[in-house]
Amino acid sequence: MLRTLLPFAVALLIAPSALAAPGNSVEFLSMEYQGSNPDEDALPITDAEYRNPILPGFQPDPSIVRVGKDFYVVNSSFGWVPGLPIYHSRDLVNWTQIGNAIPDSADFKLPAVGINRGIFAPTIRHRKGLFYIITTCIDCGGNFIITAKNPKGPWSKPIWLDTVTGIDPDLFFDTDGRVWITNNDEPLGPAQYDGHRALWLQEYDPAQSKVIGPRTVLVDRGVKPEEKPIWSEGPHIFKKDGWYYLTAAEGGTSDDHRQTIYRSKNVTGPYTPGPNNPILTQRDLDPARPLPVYATGHADFVNLPGDKWWAVFLATRPYERNLTNLGRETFLLPVNWKDGWPEILPKRKAVPLRVKRPILPRARQKTDYSKWVEDFNATKLGPQWLARKAPASEWLNLTEKPGSLVLRGTGPQFIGQRLRHRNAEISTTIALPSANQYGRAGLAAIADEGHQFFFGLETGATGRKLVITAKGLKGTAGADVVLFEKALEPLRTSNIRLKMHIKGAAADFAYADGNGNWTTVLTDADARLLATEYDILLFTGTVVGLYSTDVMN
Repeated sequence: MLRTLLPFAVALLIAPSALAAPGNSVEFLSMEYQGSNPDEDALPITDAEYRNPILPGFQPDPSIVRVGKDFYVVNSSFGWVPGLPIYHSRDLVNWTQIGNAIPDSADFKLPAVGINRGIFAPTIRHRKGLFYIITTCIDCGGNFIITAKNPKGPWSKPIWLDTVTGIDPDLFFDTDGRVWITNNDEPLGPAQYDGHRALWLQEYDPAQSKVIGPRTVLVDRGVKPEEKPIWSEGPHIFKKDGWYYLTAAEGGTSDDHRQTIYRSKNVTGPYTPGPNNPILTQRDLDPARPLPVYATGHADFVNLPGDKWWAVFLATRPYERNLTNLGRETFLLPVNWKDGWPEILPKRKAVPLRVKRPILPRARQKTDYSKWVEDFNATKLGPQWLARKAPASEWLNLTEKPGSLVLRGTGPQFIGQRLRHRNAEISTTIALPSANQYGRAGLAAIADEGHQFFFGLETGATGRKLVITAKGLKGTAGADVVLFEKALEPLRTSNIRLKMHIKGAAADFAYADGNGNWTTVLTDADARLLATEYDILLFTGTVVGLYSTDVMN
């Protein structure tokens, strides 16, 4: 029987102002992850091929740049901290996260905005030894530029572009030395329908760190204005054979998403749409096709030696139509040129999950996201860990008890990593808190503030019990719902292990004592609540990790 918590129940993630007091402390001894995509993994792959996506799990809005033999990708991070993950590769297939361009939230106040707000659609570029990222912080400052000599960081303080309104800015360095910003914004006149947007261009002066000159509308509405296309966004300009190419997405970020192309002899236009638009979409395919890929768009182009072109773009892998717990991921495909126009994928062709590799030197070590173990023996967490504010000693400690991660403080605390597979087991070992330390500790899976699972210990005046709660189930008015609770019998060890098995639309939960004897307590909970389009459109994907609070419901 489902039980709704009292009206004053708190969400797993609340405002950071409640996190200041010392509060309780919980000791986590490990975290383990093991993931698979059974249908996809069954497809054989040769040494000459790679698998899409190249960056699985919540890696939307990719932007790419090549510097010599090195490639770098940056993705949106929305309200999570650290922000703007930076990935490095030399073969376009195996990617390693080398850092985050926003290591903390001091300049952006990200904990004060929603998880689905924050950092949107960045662009990364390089010029004369300096890396640039231009992006938008929604509800937290607007458009800005940061720079770094090394993409690992440190990155500069933000250069705020107060007069550049709108979202999704692109930075283009022309061969004549001039620099241009292109972005999505309101049209010149009143919007004629919901989603009516324009793509604007304005010059930028790096020496003065400000925009100069007039703004110019490059595209109003989209490729076919008479069809009232929505959300022309994510623009990028690049140059080839004397032509300026403008690529942009249309149709929103669901199944109508598509990539378009225009070109002009002048950077300021006019731009002519290509003859084969859209150059990437999956909207015309049968929804019942096997292993579908949805929502393709937000592409960025990169030129390899030998004038070979490739594109990174976002897409989703749903387990039901439009439903994926992984969010939007980063895919890679070659770009084919014909009569001066690029095409990422012919119409009505499905995005391939196995693709012939780029002709580049192979990486010495293959990136494997499917299995990892964190024993917390380091003094610092890796760049892949996410929270709602930067790790700091007042709430997270790795040195107080070597081999453990300690969460403390009044109010909810959470630290986790991206869910990267349809089928994933996430487990942790917790040192049992003292009986007089009231609160909760365990595992959490979080899509946003309103869509979450918690599985763990609840210690109160009546003793300890195991609890599973869900937030975001349909028909519950957004309340936290208790799916399972049971008094915990005394354990023969001082530790307890918890396991959450997310398998597409369902989730199972089990616990074990220190001897490894597992007991399943709940099967087939509705994991669709974590999906990007379960009841509202979520821009993020699921983050799984460690949670504690001394705020009792």
